[in-house]
Amino acid sequence: MNPALIEVKQDRPGFNGFIGSWVCVGDINFVVDVGPSNSVNRLIESIKAMKIDRVDYILVTHIHIDHAGGLAHILDHFPMAKAICHEKGIKHLVDPSKLWDGSLKTLGEVAESYGPLRPVKKERLIPHTEADIKDIKIIETPGHAPHHISFSYRGNLFAGEAAGNYCTISGKEYLRPATPPIFLLEECLTSVDKLLAMEEMPMYYGHFGQVESSHQLLKRFRHQLLRWNDIIKEEITTENSNLSERCLESLLEKDPDLKTFEFMDSDMQMRERFFLSNSVRGYLGYLKENS
Repeated sequence: MNPALIEVKQDRPGFNGFIGSWVCVGDINFVVDVGPSNSVNRLIESIKAMKIDRVDYILVTHIHIDHAGGLAHILDHFPMAKAICHEKGIKHLVDPSKLWDGSLKTLGEVAESYGPLRPVKKERLIPHTEADIKDIKIIETPGHAPHHISFSYRGNLFAGEAAGNYCTISGKEYLRPATPPIFLLEECLTSVDKLLAMEEMPMYYGHFGQVESSHQLLKRFRHQLLRWNDIIKEEITTENSNLSERCLESLLEKDPDLKTFEFMDSDMQMRERFFLSNSVRGYLGYLKENS
């Protein structure tokens, strides 16, 4: 079975068509990312509607609450399943208190709409360094998060947010870096290069769609990361008032991969402005540290 996208619908305006889980059924059944805790029951119902009664593995690209928030719930529903995540993320899933506090500090009301995490039993978690599953390759891809990993399976690449965020609006592509603080440009570029060094294959994003050519979009994303660096550096050299907002407006004006923003409805634009601002803060912190 080809990977199937399950949209994990959210109650927050502008957040539909944004969070998805990928499901593969075959020799092994697995789900890539599970979305927030407040919406995980919708994911479970969708899996049941596909007549899937066995999930062997949950592949967690990273432990942010919009990707792993519902992990304890779905593991309860599928008691035969185990979750694979970065070894550094395990302690934060077993005791999610610091992860939840950090999410509230960074995302505010958005985190509250996603909902808090429940602790995951340690025995249900497999560190990525110990996972040895036929046909599943694990690639360490820090950048969006230090604990980010990507997965390939039989010619399919599940990139999480290592390749940014991607969607289509009215048939037009939209590509955005996901570079929240603390952001390290060189680390992010190295991860993109790792994925480019693999064979070309279909690529599947956590937010939100899929593309047939991993190489084509990864190259575009690599150029976009460097373009953002140049645009934001230029803004820093001018007067400093409202720096973050000026960077955001300059990116929307100058980055061709963001042009589809103008075709989004107002709620979706509000969502994107929130995450664009967060990504700008990551770049500003990086550039300050490297000035």
